[in-house]
Amino acid sequence: MGRRTTHDALLILASLSDEARHGYAIKKDVAARAAGDVRLGSTTLYRLLGQLLDQGLIEEQHARPSPALDDERRRYYRVTAAGRRALSAELRRLERVLTAAQSAGGTRAR
Repeated sequence: MGRRTTHDALLILASLSDEARHGYAIKKDVAARAAGDVRLGSTTLYRLLGQLLDQGLIEEQHARPSPALDDERRRYYRVTAAGRRALSAELRRLERVLTAAQSAGGTRAR
């Protein structure tokens, strides 16, 4: 993926890199990963999921984790190989940006 990923999309890719999840589980995981600093609204979440699907960075998983215990209306998503590459590339880019900002300010992130 040649262009930058939004922070919200980056967090969604990170969430799905661990395991397949449905929308509400992604929303909860992103909030936990960001220590509550990021809370995705439903509109933002589903718009980004649609974009990530269109870009081939995630795909819908048709197998259900536990069909007998699951709501059949839920859609599960998982990251694709292209999504893993995009996540890795964006994390490297952000590390370079952070390093440049830290050296300019003479401080380190804590």
